[in-house]
Amino acid sequence: MKFPDFFNTNRLLKKRRFFIKACLDSRVNLLLFEGARGTPIKFSIHPLCNFMDEKFNVRLHPQFIFFMGRIFEVRKASMFARYDKMAKNFTRIGKEIIIAVKAGGPDPSQNAALRRCFQNARSVGMPKDRVEAAIKRAQGKELVNYDEILYEGYAPHGVALLVETATDNHVRTVANVKSHFNKGGGAMGNSGSVAFQFNKMGVFKLNPEGLNTDDLELELIDFGLEELGESTTDEGKEVIVLRVAFTDFGNMQKALEEKNITPISAELEWIPSTTVPVTDEQAEDISKLIERLEQDEDVQKVFHNMG
Repeated sequence: MKFPDFFNTNRLLKKRRFFIKACLDSRVNLLLFEGARGTPIKFSIHPLCNFMDEKFNVRLHPQFIFFMGRIFEVRKASMFARYDKMAKNFTRIGKEIIIAVKAGGPDPSQNAALRRCFQNARSVGMPKDRVEAAIKRAQGKELVNYDEILYEGYAPHGVALLVETATDNHVRTVANVKSHFNKGGGAMGNSGSVAFQFNKMGVFKLNPEGLNTDDLELELIDFGLEELGESTTDEGKEVIVLRVAFTDFGNMQKALEEKNITPISAELEWIPSTTVPVTDEQAEDISKLIERLEQDEDVQKVFHNMG
């Protein structure tokens, strides 16, 4: 029996003073909803295959009803945030692949930009079929042309923002970005009004296993290395971070390949030359605007100089 991704059952269960409606998600797990608006407050991980008839009616037993309370809400919010970030990364890298293929062809051995996209795709766990689909889309008859446009502006409390976009409709994108700035308490600026406060640099993240930072620094300094430091990923894993000038990005990428060092990721980023100190409350206001911008489908990355 093939279940739809999401559907309401026809049976309502009355328990105590609440009406509880049973629903299914794509993994055939039981979700319980409370109240007229269907607020999800209960969850069960028990499969329902043996409790369903052909009309998708659920025959529930009280032992399958669990009250998860606040802990489920926290886990659900964390899970949705993680999935949303993953989907955003897949979309961003997919556009980068299309742009790279259009500029240098589909052969990664002859296209350094495409090799960089492949490294970044692996770093975020992008499925191979999604990568191949992006390449085919770039070579297809209905070729999508993405223009890379940089927008500048200020967030609340004087923090500068740079917004990188890849769009097939710049009229739509500029209207949306301007709207996000206005609704977030910021102001969109003209070209050059903010960018002078940043330096465009290549940023490589390496797995520190088997690498000596002192030796690595001496070996890479001739290839444009400007900064070497240590950091952690969002998952808490330690990484070595290399920074080079934008013009030396290709030299560093080639040097790492010759040394058989595969970066976890290789990105071009705007690094602020100075930062603006803010309080926790001010940082929350700024983060809301950044999040609003990042949710736009045309926005690739957002950079700031918040200290």
